[in-house]
Formats: sequence, structure tokens, C-alpha cells
Amino acid sequence: MIAKTTEPPYFAVIFTSLRKETEPEEYHFMAEKMLELAHSQPGFLGYESARNEVGITVSYWTDTESIRKWKSHSEHLTAQQNGRKKWYESYKVRVCKVERDYGFEG
Repeated sequence: MIAKTTEPPYFAVIFTSLRKETEPEEYHFMAEKMLELAHSQPGFLGYESARNEVGITVSYWTDTESIRKWKSHSEHLTAQQNGRKKWYESYKVRVCKVERDYGFEG
């Protein structure tokens, strides 16, 4: 599903990861919990996610302050710690300002 966002400008957080093959049930439970929690955060606009060998999740936010608050949310901090210890071989986070968007809906 393609996220419905507001008119630009807004912000995108791109989370790219390589996962370990350990504890997939626990990982999926935490991922779903984080998505639920993100939806309740002020400034959250939506997300898109895909996984093959490399996982890419893009979340969209109204402003950088909302992103900072999400990054420091206590439950999200716990998920981040577990990610480094248990679930990820490596990851990269990129924060971008979206200045323009366009698309097509058939």
C-alpha cells in the first residue's frame, strides 16, 4: 500500500536493514507493535515497507520534532536496543525532507 501523505514539505525516515535469521516471531511481534505505536504518534503520516534480502521501511512525518520524539519514545528505544542485540546484522537510518511528490492512481 502506498502511504497517503500531506502536501510537501514533509519528512521521510528511511530505515534500511539486513536481518539475522534469529527469533522471527519475536521480531514480527515487535515490528507490528512499533507500527501500531507509530500510528498514534503526533506528526506520523504513514509508512511503506518491503523486504527481500534487504528490508526498507520508509515512515513519513510532518516535521523533524515528531521524528525526534518518536526516536526517543521509551518503547521504541527498547525495540532499537533489541534490534542491535538480536535482530539486525546492520542497519542505516536516513532522514530526508520531501520537497516535491507526484504520482498516478489508476
